[in-house]
Amino acid sequence: MSMNSPPVALSETVIGIDLGGSAIKLGRFDWNGTCLQSLTVPTPQPAKPEAVLAAMVDAIAQIDPLQQSVAIGVGTPGPADAAGRIARVAINLAGWQNVPLADWLEAKTGKPTVLANDANCAGMGEYWLGAGRPFQHMILLTLGTGVGGAIILNGELFVGHEGAAGELGLITLNPDGPECNSGNNGSLEQYVSVRAIHRRTGLEPAELGKRAQAGDPQAIAFWQTYGRDLGAGLASLVYVLTPEAIIIGGGVSASAKFFLPTVQAELERRVLASSRAGLQLLPAQLGNQAGMVGAAKLAWQKRLQTLAQS
Repeated sequence: MSMNSPPVALSETVIGIDLGGSAIKLGRFDWNGTCLQSLTVPTPQPAKPEAVLAAMVDAIAQIDPLQQSVAIGVGTPGPADAAGRIARVAINLAGWQNVPLADWLEAKTGKPTVLANDANCAGMGEYWLGAGRPFQHMILLTLGTGVGGAIILNGELFVGHEGAAGELGLITLNPDGPECNSGNNGSLEQYVSVRAIHRRTGLEPAELGKRAQAGDPQAIAFWQTYGRDLGAGLASLVYVLTPEAIIIGGGVSASAKFFLPTVQAELERRVLASSRAGLQLLPAQLGNQAGMVGAAKLAWQKRLQTLAQS
């Protein structure tokens, strides 16, 4: 095998699955990240674990009728355990507590399976095929209803003790700030999420983006304040992780051009040059496909691990 050959058979594929509250997205990918087939099915309602498992198994059979796939990766809306076996909690899914989803899927399909939190999958997706391709050390911050994150170090997802690392939105920005569902006060999420923007302005991010585009001085001023808050939060993360890149995704990133320059200025002001050498601040590229893509990348890593153990 030459140095450039993939360590797997070229006919092999994996399946990446993004499990959401309303839809399950599946894609079958080759070693290079080409999506050979994709499918979206509705998430069963109520989304009890057994019903979701049955829907997944049925969708996998549709997307891979010839059984060419050799591993499965699944992104779940909540934390997985460190080994990537158990969905500890799943947000917006009924009855999900410590569900051994990887074991269940392996029993039904015979294919090695790995789970990860959906934000972690999005980070892996951007690392593999999106804005993170040139980098080995990066963080993804998703600015949505809440604020999620992912940490990639040396090309590997960092999940920390018990699998719960990377809750980047829950770091403290202001000790006396608004209460957070996590029990914290003044978390970064309370300043830069969609909910926080609505609380602070009474408007949706898309509307504030439209107004800024039209030259509205109040909207422009808001995004500059927003950029300062985000930059202050990111400064803490940069000091700890010294990534090569910070990638900004999620719905709010549609207005990135109005706040990224302020974030950049804030990082330059707050972070020692030695801790941010060459640091790039980039918008995410994969949109809502990132989770499915990243789940597939984790499936490939699982495949290599399985081969190494055999």
